Formats: sequence, C-alpha cells, structure tokens
Amino acid sequence: MDNQTHAHRGLYPDITPFDCGTIPAGSIHQVYYEQCGSAKGQPVVFLHGGPGGGCSADMRRFFDPKRWRAVLFDQRGCGRSTPFSALRENTIWHLIEDIENIRQSLGIERWVVFGGSWGSTLALAYAQKHPERVSGLILRGIFLCRKSDIDWLYQEGANALFPDAWEGFLTPIPQEARKDLVGAYHKRLFGDDAKVRLEAARAWSRWEGDTVTIKGPEGRADDFEDDRFVDAFARIECEYFVHGGFLKYDGQLLEEADRIAHIPCTIVQGRYDAVCPVQGAWALHKALPKSKLEIVPLAGHSAMEPGIIDALVRATDEFANIE
Repeated sequence: MDNQTHAHRGLYPDITPFDCGTIPAGSIHQVYYEQCGSAKGQPVVFLHGGPGGGCSADMRRFFDPKRWRAVLFDQRGCGRSTPFSALRENTIWHLIEDIENIRQSLGIERWVVFGGSWGSTLALAYAQKHPERVSGLILRGIFLCRKSDIDWLYQEGANALFPDAWEGFLTPIPQEARKDLVGAYHKRLFGDDAKVRLEAARAWSRWEGDTVTIKGPEGRADDFEDDRFVDAFARIECEYFVHGGFLKYDGQLLEEADRIAHIPCTIVQGRYDAVCPVQGAWALHKALPKSKLEIVPLAGHSAMEPGIIDALVRATDEFANIE
C-alpha cells in the first residue's frame, strides 16, 4: 500500500567504518569489505546495485550505528574491489559465494540482507540458496531480472517515458542493430576499439542515470559522467543482462520464492520507478504473502529520494531487534 503521511526520516549522520579489508575471491579477485556501526549490533549485509555500481559512504547511513553491525562490500570488478572492470569469474553465483565467504570470515551466523535494484536480485538469489543464513530481508526497487524486466529498460518500455534520454541511448547503435540493443551494446563494450567502448559505456550509463530518479535527466548523478565508473558499470551490467543475470532460468526468483516465504521481508518501491516498474514489487509481494510492501508516492527508483530514504530507515529501525 502507499505510505501514510508522516514526518520523513532522513539518513543517519556520516559513519566511519570500524573495520575494512579485502577477501580473496576465486583465482583473480580481491573483494573489498567494510564494517560500520557497532561490533555487537544486529548484523546486516548491504548489497549495492548495478551490477557494477559499487558502494558509497551514504549507503552506510541507512543503519543506526548504535544498533547495527553493517557490512558493505564492493562486488567483483567494481568500486574498491580488484581487478577493476573484470568479468572473468564474475556471475551471480560467484557473488553469492563472496557473500558467504564474508559472512564466515567475520564470524556471523545469520544476518539481515538489505538490497536495492540489482541488490534486490542478488538478495533474493542469495536468500533462496542460503535461507538458513538470512534473518530478514529489506528490499528496494525490485528487479527480478526476467527477460521482460531487462527488455523494459533496454528495448521497449521506459523509452516511452523518456524519449529525450532514449535518443542518446540509441546514438551509438546503428539502425540495423537496434532489434537487440543489449546484444548490440555488448559487442561494442567488449570490442577492441577503446573509443567505441567508452562511447558505448557513456551512453549506456547515462541512460540509467537519466531514468533513475523521478526528476529524470535533471537528476542524473555525477558518477554517470565519470569515465572510469561508466566503464565498469556498463560492461558488468551488460555482461550480466545479456546472460539473464546468470540465473538458472527466466523467472527463477518468483518461482522459488516459497524457499524464503518464512523470512520476514519488507519491500520498498517507488510508485513512479521507471527503471524497475512497480509491477515487479507487486509480483514479489504476492509470491511472499507475509511480506510488507510499501509503495512510496512521488518517488522513482533511486534509494536517495526523500520518500525512499524515509521508508528504508523506518524499515531498518524496525528490523534492528529481529531475532
């Protein structure tokens, strides 16, 4: 249901990690992690979006530092993890292994899993594989990574809402290749021509930056203009999406929702989310009858919109004492 009128909560003040480091992952990766808040607090793992987005300092601030032991990490190939923009040994199943390795390395038995956008995809896949390790789920901007969800953003759907931004997305792709835009982008992002690769990475990333908030292109964050960021972001996203997120089959996350039906779950969704439309959150809520769904009016996809921040901070406060 839509949330009720109340004074909006904001993010907690800036938080400095009390621990950080890297954990070896596979044969080539080093995964960066950090811990924030209280070492004796309720454990939670934060799963960022993209894939390929990396973590930022503001992501620590969804959690009361007196009550939470928040673990954040940069997924393979992005942020402070190395090697940067690397796709070898980089699938959703590798990321799930990394989550488990971090949990075990930190001596955590069970934890709340917090994920938005692609982070919600990863959170659901992780919880379905390791339900005994998950004490609760806080999910935002639901992305089920079905072909229909990918096509909505990268083939036909969101383009009807943002035709101005869509024109920029189409620019690097010749007319004859536009029947499969994800495939066409993949060829350019993984080709040998560095100039073509960067042009494609910029256009791919700007399209998401232009659609991620209710403000549209005027709300595009500075990250989407940074050449280093967009290279990893676009290449990792495109590689994952051309392979359907590396899930076992299309629709897996809904079909196997019964595996996690017993886990307390709050879903936060912007009513006007153009990246991950509200129908995905609704479908997940129906598949998890005990879940709580909060549809935030006058909000899009970004976790940093005021109404989304409010709903997520209220959710983390509510989950802080979960058994």
